[in-house]
Amino acid sequence: MPLPKYIVRLTEEERTELEDLSRTGKRAASVLIHARILLKADVGDGGPGWDDERIAEAVECGASTVYRVRRALVEEGLAAALFRKKPTGRQYRKLDGAQEARLIALACAAPPEGRSRWTMRLLADRLVELDVVDTIGPECVRTTLKKTNSSRGCGSNG
Repeated sequence: MPLPKYIVRLTEEERTELEDLSRTGKRAASVLIHARILLKADVGDGGPGWDDERIAEAVECGASTVYRVRRALVEEGLAAALFRKKPTGRQYRKLDGAQEARLIALACAAPPEGRSRWTMRLLADRLVELDVVDTIGPECVRTTLKKTNSSRGCGSNG
């Protein structure tokens, strides 16, 4: 089944923006390539209207890249066609540096009354009680403590 053809028609403002962008060269290489692809694919007034294979050869990229850039412009707009999307499903850090320091200080402190040592769940609950974070799980506490050089598992650290 043939792929649908996405027709690129740039406005005068878009064309001048893309020309300025590609002329200055002060962006990421992918942004410059996408700008050149759109300029070559433009079938409006003043645009060459090249086909995908010719554009791919001229800007030294794959034909699928040309197709994806055309599709992004038609379906999502100029910004989506130029810039990469933010990664989805990425795990961002739950604790910043100051919060990590509070966690480590808490883990190195004496355990609560009636306990011989801190558990990950106790540390997580105490961080929430102290308003260091809104919510945190024991696994996040474990991975954060694992990154540190101090070891609470043995009697001596040296």
